[in-house]
Amino acid sequence: MREASIERITKETQIRGSLRIEGAGTYEVSTGVRFLDHMLELFSKHGGFDLSIDAKGDLDVDQHHTVEDVGIALGDLFSKALGDRRGINRAGYFVQPMDETLAVVAVDLGGRPALVYDQQVDVVHVGDLQTELLEDFFGGFVNHAGANLHAKVMYGRSNHHKIEAIFKCFARAMRYACSTDERLKDQLPSTKGLL
Repeated sequence: MREASIERITKETQIRGSLRIEGAGTYEVSTGVRFLDHMLELFSKHGGFDLSIDAKGDLDVDQHHTVEDVGIALGDLFSKALGDRRGINRAGYFVQPMDETLAVVAVDLGGRPALVYDQQVDVVHVGDLQTELLEDFFGGFVNHAGANLHAKVMYGRSNHHKIEAIFKCFARAMRYACSTDERLKDQLPSTKGLL
């Protein structure tokens, strides 16, 4: 079983988390930002990952530190659980309709962080979440997971649906990228011989 636990303590946030890649989609998430909790819960369910995140941050200042640091913690969990990444598919993508919305996410766990993020959200808040902070969340994730992540909403009306479609795509793209290929189980997924 590929699993990991982390503890990230700063002057701005205190985060404890655990991840099991070969999970059953169970979750226990509390960040103090309920819409972010909802996105992480559906990420867990649609990815088939067991995820626990308990985050306490300086929400009296702003949501920024909490949202970004939760992304960092999630990246750390995947990096630790994947180990040397031997035998993984490495890359994955998914296209997700969410009612009138369509989104696509592609991910490469090749060790080099890069983010291209285009959510097409045109409101400041969805629920209690400051929507601009999702780019910081995914930035924290890619930098700590060693991942390329491209996320784009193709079209849609509902801002809630746009963000939800991205997280569902993210989950299923990660599910495939983290999956192992029995034929390649002893190989690193790179011609360089190093990730």
